[in-house]
Amino acid sequence: MTRIYIVRHCKAAGQEPDAPLTEIGLQQAEELADFFAGKEVDVILSSPFERAYRSITPLADRLAADIVTDVRLTERVLSRTNHADWREMLRLAYEDMDLLYEGGESSNAAMSRAVSVVTEALGSGKKNIVIVSHGNLISLLLKHFDSRIGFDEWEVMSNPDVFLLTFPSWDKPSIRRIWEK
Repeated sequence: MTRIYIVRHCKAAGQEPDAPLTEIGLQQAEELADFFAGKEVDVILSSPFERAYRSITPLADRLAADIVTDVRLTERVLSRTNHADWREMLRLAYEDMDLLYEGGESSNAAMSRAVSVVTEALGSGKKNIVIVSHGNLISLLLKHFDSRIGFDEWEVMSNPDVFLLTFPSWDKPSIRRIWEK
């Protein structure tokens, strides 16, 4: 059986690709490393964004493991333009998965790239895989496996957060939120 741990990054100082973790975020990263102690992690995959990569660095250091970055795990861009009503725009993008705002990416497109990472991970022969990414992309990935997941589930995610996908077969995992801090 394959276990994929989906990790949302720790608290960061912003949304830019190079936004660092806050002091609290750095502490949370150490807590994540403690959380994964004894879980026999085989591989760590991460968004190349600083906040994601640094969230899992303490675990990688403890395991003397490499972090494999993958651009497919970067956060979904809703629109290239800032909008005061971005939350409503995001909510609508969960209802219409093909909705595309100027310069942005549809929910279906973002979901597809996240699912491709999981599909490759499942075919790798590894049994305990950690994938670190961002809230909106993670919620879309989870929605792929459970259509009930949407805006409301995204809205209550924490920084960090951890979901366990257990794959007894290739197509339908069980999904559990396992981060409880």
